[in-house]
Amino acid sequence: MNPKINITAADILEMAEYEAIRNERRREIAGIKKNRRLSVGPHATFYFECFDTVWYQIHEMLRIEKGGQEQIPDEIEAYDTLIPNGSELVATLMFEIPDAAQRARVLAGLGGVENTVSLEIGSETVTATAEEDVDRTTADGKASSVQFVHFPLTPKQKSVFLNLENRVTLGIGHSNYGHIAVIPDAMRQELSRDLK
Repeated sequence: MNPKINITAADILEMAEYEAIRNERRREIAGIKKNRRLSVGPHATFYFECFDTVWYQIHEMLRIEKGGQEQIPDEIEAYDTLIPNGSELVATLMFEIPDAAQRARVLAGLGGVENTVSLEIGSETVTATAEEDVDRTTADGKASSVQFVHFPLTPKQKSVFLNLENRVTLGIGHSNYGHIAVIPDAMRQELSRDLK
């Protein structure tokens, strides 16, 4: 895993070069993501980000949208804040509901859900802070199906998180979606790389 915490234009490959390694990189990223994904309740999935997942996402956006060199700064600006800085965990929270009508109903009742996400690390609670790039809840109270959240950790919380003898849970405390999941050891070991 790459220890860098910022992506620059120098990290971005030319599309022909990326295409040549894309299949291999996709396999590598799938392996990394395996222990960075956690479902909380029936509809919410957290995908914990790192340099490699963000690097891959930027390249995929450039590949799909074909914006060339001019698109690179915008993609870096959009995704670079999702790389953990060594004192935090960062996740993309997605409400994944295949049925469009059900998805609309669920999201209509989840306004402000981004403010109810937390980690329980031992005896301490870390409340997530949402990305402020755009408002993720509409004026009528509908939540976006995609949220970006940061979990800033104190040195003590990092130490407790890194000790696998301690229990760590991830939860959503919204009145219409109250669910919690224990973070498994394999995932803790993977996420510990973000805190070094």
